[in-house]
Amino acid sequence: MTDTKTLSLASEHYDKCATVYRDSQTAPKACLLYFHGGGLLYGSRCDLPEAHIDFLTKAGYAIVAYDYPLAPAAGIADILSDVRASVNDYLLCPQVYTGVRLPCFLWGRSAGAYLSLLTAAGGGLSASLAGVVSFYGYGLLCDGWFDAPSAFYLSLPRVDGVCAKDADSAWHAEGPLDTHYSRYVYARQTGTWLSLLYSGRRKQFDLDYTLRARFTFPCPLFCAHSLHDPDVPYAECTALTGRFPAERFLAPGAVHDFDRDEKSPETGRLLAAMAAFLEHCLA
Repeated sequence: MTDTKTLSLASEHYDKCATVYRDSQTAPKACLLYFHGGGLLYGSRCDLPEAHIDFLTKAGYAIVAYDYPLAPAAGIADILSDVRASVNDYLLCPQVYTGVRLPCFLWGRSAGAYLSLLTAAGGGLSASLAGVVSFYGYGLLCDGWFDAPSAFYLSLPRVDGVCAKDADSAWHAEGPLDTHYSRYVYARQTGTWLSLLYSGRRKQFDLDYTLRARFTFPCPLFCAHSLHDPDVPYAECTALTGRFPAERFLAPGAVHDFDRDEKSPETGRLLAAMAAFLEHCLA
């Protein structure tokens, strides 16, 4: 049976929380610090499918799912700083979360994987990580997809720019689909996603908020991606795994978050491959 508890965390800017998942019958052997997807513009820490939670907690992994502030209210520097603070909070005070000190992995889906990759690669952590798990993540190593209009999103009904201008000005962590997803669609239809995160020089962004200036990675890496991903191109995965040694899981088809189908055999194979990677890192 999965035990769930929600913790309130310190933040000067917004009501920040983390949700901890554990199997009550299984002693945890490691902890997965999870960051959700949503293009940094929408999403929730509570987006993990039940199949993922059930499988991984029964396999002996505690999961800590964190809030982080969403753009455009928070810029990429603020978001990344908040994520780094969350990871350091666990590394310094693991007893608050799991009662014991455990090896620690970062795990993210899509934008959450991007944040996990940057956090691991950027340093500033109080202890070493056991590994990073990226589900259809990216290091912004390839131009022409995040900084230009997307053919896939242009195939959807056009979104008016008012939705982006009316974005919440106060920091917040919850971005429901019905109120926030249209902002992401607009950003991708117009190629303006980057402008909602960052207002400085593009060269500085590439140095600070991509993996282009990184040529080594500090811990083992697992990357899962769909071969025909319409949102984050497969080229991002090949660039990432070509630059850093990594275990890869490749899914056929053209669905970005292909693991959202909890009953799909592909999802089962993905979770099994992830568990094998985690076990190898702990061996």
